[in-house]
Amino acid sequence: MTTQQLDQAKQLAFTVKMTGILNGGSLALMCSIGHRTGLFDTMDELEPSTSQQIADAAGLNERYVREWLGAMVTGGIVEYERNAARYSLPPEHAASITRAAGPGNLAVWTQFVGFLAAVEDPIIESFRNGGGVPYSSYPTFQQCAAESSAGVFDATLIDVTLPLVPGLIERMKEGIDVADVGCGQGHAINLMAQSFPNSRFTGYDFSEEGVAAGREEASAMGLTNAAFEAKDVSTLDGSTQFDLITTFDAIHDQAQPAQVPQGIADSLHPDGVYLCVDVRANTNVADNMDHPMGPFLYTISAMHCMTVSLALDGEGLGTVWGEQKALEMLAEAGFSDVSVENVEGDLMNNYYVARKG
Repeated sequence: MTTQQLDQAKQLAFTVKMTGILNGGSLALMCSIGHRTGLFDTMDELEPSTSQQIADAAGLNERYVREWLGAMVTGGIVEYERNAARYSLPPEHAASITRAAGPGNLAVWTQFVGFLAAVEDPIIESFRNGGGVPYSSYPTFQQCAAESSAGVFDATLIDVTLPLVPGLIERMKEGIDVADVGCGQGHAINLMAQSFPNSRFTGYDFSEEGVAAGREEASAMGLTNAAFEAKDVSTLDGSTQFDLITTFDAIHDQAQPAQVPQGIADSLHPDGVYLCVDVRANTNVADNMDHPMGPFLYTISAMHCMTVSLALDGEGLGTVWGEQKALEMLAEAGFSDVSVENVEGDLMNNYYVARKG
């Protein structure tokens, strides 16, 4: 195609877009560093300061902090006073990138960019040859996922999420049996166990490291009603029955995702309820054009959730399986009574309240 045949305005607009993508990707990496080093939290507590003052307050090397600040200033995240050579983090920005922001802290999610980039080469091999990249190739994934979900759990699990199920809080106060399937490091189980001492809680996850972290936290919290078991959750068979079963972003990356809701249905008492929390999106890509996190979700799917499933010869359902597919799978598992709820402050997930009817 010759230059004369090109729509020059369209080409220029796309060039500007690609420049923004390069800058945005770079800033994501630097925001991850700002989060992990505590620089954002430090700056949130400081008056306008020099790079040396910021480095000293954070206990970091000034030369690296100065270069990081250059990215933050040119990226419009940190403000700079030219004459005084002082830097400041506006409170309006701090509300989205500091730990004080709780579930509103978007800097937590920037960590995923770096660890996904670390598996780019084996992902490319999978593009060429099929198969997938195993979970073992993501040593920091569980910790990143645990941190991102903990803020939401701490802010909303007990007071907002569980009350989505009518009458559940009263039943949990009286005492019921609860399981969290794919519990990760078990923070949700431990929060519930602490809040409802008359109920009994079990966390299942295939990761030995995850359940060990759950046990350690339960011990530190002095809990006697929380237990954890390393288990392939696709093998749930109804041999143990529960009144409530939860999953938090645990279905879409299973090797055999349809087996897990079926096993959950089999493991519920007749009047039990399944609370399935998973990614809020549509199944059809055309219906995700306006999704504010669409590119991020499809990227994390291709480079983690989908590929770890395919590495186990699984279905590769992917992160963006969507509400329509979720409802279809829940129906196939025998859940005839399903409502879809949302929680304020959690822009990433749908909350499916499912009963067998």
